[in-house]
Amino acid sequence: MIERPEHARQIVDLLADFPVVAIVGARQTGKTTLATRIGEGFAGAVHRFDLEDPRDEARLAAPMLALEALEGLVVIDEVQRMPALFPVLRVLADRAGTRVRYLILGSAAPELMRGSSESLAGRIAYHELPGLDVREVGTESIDTLWRRGGLPRSLLAASDAASLRWRREYIRSYLERDIPALGFRLAPSTLRRFWNMLAHYSGQLWNGAELARAFGVTEPTVRHYLDILSATCMVRVLPPWHENLGKRQVKAPKVYLADSGLLHALLDVGTSQEALLGHPRVGASWEGFVMHQIVRALGVEWQDCYHWRLHTGAELDLLVSQGGRRLGFEIKRTDAPRLTPSMKSALDALRLDRLFVVHAGATSWPLAERVEALPLGELFERAAQLR
Repeated sequence: MIERPEHARQIVDLLADFPVVAIVGARQTGKTTLATRIGEGFAGAVHRFDLEDPRDEARLAAPMLALEALEGLVVIDEVQRMPALFPVLRVLADRAGTRVRYLILGSAAPELMRGSSESLAGRIAYHELPGLDVREVGTESIDTLWRRGGLPRSLLAASDAASLRWRREYIRSYLERDIPALGFRLAPSTLRRFWNMLAHYSGQLWNGAELARAFGVTEPTVRHYLDILSATCMVRVLPPWHENLGKRQVKAPKVYLADSGLLHALLDVGTSQEALLGHPRVGASWEGFVMHQIVRALGVEWQDCYHWRLHTGAELDLLVSQGGRRLGFEIKRTDAPRLTPSMKSALDALRLDRLFVVHAGATSWPLAERVEALPLGELFERAAQLR
């Protein structure tokens, strides 16, 4: 088991300020384990409900009666399965002088926690729990983390073959069980075909018309499929940055699969590092993997992250705009990156405070004024300096 103290600290801080805190994210990222750790350190009574357990579901059939007398910390897992809980939690959270805290867990993004944003506005804070990252597993495990992905059971499997089997079963269970449970009426085989197709487009600009033609459906239909994968934390849609630069800028988002291990399973890469390095999509896989590590190291929200591209070809993989600062990141699989005309264009056109070229090597060095080559292994160590 890998401890996640930084996430636990952030959630405990949120519980001090909000009566309801939601841990959201894809299934099997470790939400239940993290909530258990938080409960073990809580100074008071802890009550747990798991809505996938028929006994707990029955206990909450009359939620007000079940919850109103409880004190301390109340943990409710898979809360998206019972939307009727949200109005009840609002009433309980608004009781005068209440010191009860509610920690709710959901295997979906906030927009799929039906009723939470409306019923609990001003009373709830969200914390997205991603898969494991470089800081949590150690720099010596970067290649394994990249190859297997950050879902704990995949990463910690006894062998590469066992990890791949687990990921394939995870994909099947997600399609056949999780999607229907969230209220989506879509044949598992249909979404599986789209997910497979999207894996080959990971790291590229979204082209709904092209995908619709390839899939044999309308463009709004493929956008609906994309929205499903995005809302269930399987896909990350990176919006374009555009401002008045006097140059033609690309306004299409880029699409990345959120977990590199699931990407590799969908692409049928194989189990070895050699198979991954020899795959045609290795560059796109590395780019998506490193991008997620950058966002976690900086501790920023995805809503502050963009890509940038001109029709002339100049581009920037990741732009983080927060607190009046603009940080640019280029991601290179090489261990000896160089300053390129595209980087110079991004540095000047976007008025970047700093530009970092995150690479696969082991050392850092300046490439130019305000431009530094930074190895992935140093990313979390240098995080405070990058912010």
